[in-house]
Amino acid sequence: MMPEDVGLSSNLQFFNPKGVVEGNPRVTNTTIYKGNNFSLCIFFLPSAAVIPLHNHPGMTVFSKLLLGSMHIKSYDWADVPSSAATGDSNRDGCTMRLAKLKANKTFTAQCNTSVLYPTSGGNIHEFRAITPCAVLDVLGPPYSKDDGRDCSYYRDIHYGASLSGDVNVAEADEDNDLYGWLEEIEIPEESKMDVIQYLGPRVV
Repeated sequence: MMPEDVGLSSNLQFFNPKGVVEGNPRVTNTTIYKGNNFSLCIFFLPSAAVIPLHNHPGMTVFSKLLLGSMHIKSYDWADVPSSAATGDSNRDGCTMRLAKLKANKTFTAQCNTSVLYPTSGGNIHEFRAITPCAVLDVLGPPYSKDDGRDCSYYRDIHYGASLSGDVNVAEADEDNDLYGWLEEIEIPEESKMDVIQYLGPRVV
């Protein structure tokens, strides 16, 4: 899919800002379609905007960067013995869980479509805009709190930090893959988005 298919162009003012955005720029999203089986939406991220680390429980997601550049960090829960997969509780009683880093790099349109699955492909990910960008997401099935598909947010911590146990993540994988501890957090301020109506060509 190309930007023109959803009424976008690199010539639009959003992708050519004249000034520097102050503070924490908000993400804007628009929903093209939402049904019981899947939803189709676009996220618009100004430079330096962030969609914090979050999951997609029981979902498959196709993400297509339409315009701009963004840094993507993603994790999957680590497939290691349960005794090594859970860290110590912190002062608030929250438990950190071990996750395997799947991606930690910058992507630029028109890169390939990325696909994440319920237990693989980087189901827990973070978007951080390098330039103003637009990313198209197809989520199937869509988020639904009633059906147990509510969105959770996390902060990631280097595997060796703030743990009193003797878990050695470097020895947990012979291929020297990277790991981190993920701690579930309250909904972060950066996750709040502005919503606009979709006015582009009909897609579905």
